Amino acid sequence: MFPVEDGREESGARSEAAGEAVFADPPAGSDAGNASELNQLRAEKEELLLTLVRRQADFENYKKRTERDRQEEGRRGVERMILDLIPVLDGFDRALQGHDDPSYEEYRKGVILIRKQLWDALTRHGLQRVDAAGKMFDPHVHQAIDRVESTEYPDGFIVEVFQDGYQFHGRVLRPAIVRVAVHPDSGSDSATEGN
Repeated sequence: MFPVEDGREESGARSEAAGEAVFADPPAGSDAGNASELNQLRAEKEELLLTLVRRQADFENYKKRTERDRQEEGRRGVERMILDLIPVLDGFDRALQGHDDPSYEEYRKGVILIRKQLWDALTRHGLQRVDAAGKMFDPHVHQAIDRVESTEYPDGFIVEVFQDGYQFHGRVLRPAIVRVAVHPDSGSDSATEGN
């Protein structure tokens, strides 16, 4: 409030003048300008909405990708641990094969129980044994280290398993090491060429 020469205070004279300027009728040629400005604002709004939808989709994809990566990293960690424990399983198997003495029967039962607990824990996490005995040779899951000529088995038949193979969620961690039958007249190394 400002004092005026006649002693009155100027209260709202300026605000009224400002209000008149703000609410004054637009010039006659501005209808076309308002319409184009309105169209421009609508186009900006549509563009911003599309950008928002894209950003939301990108964020959802990011969340899915990070969750998938997190699960895969967890699976790789379990796989590394299982790779370290497979020789322990082999050690148990060798211990069980080495002592058939009846005086070790109680010891043997304990080793069998411990091995079974370890095997059950590993299978709960996705470990599977490669079934090799009595099967045809598959270079994706078997490794032939020996071949024997035989007519009683078909060519490529696994005659003996030296070491079990293992898979983890369908991926071969260690191939089964096997002996493969070949026909004497075939003379090919096809059973062992895959390795």
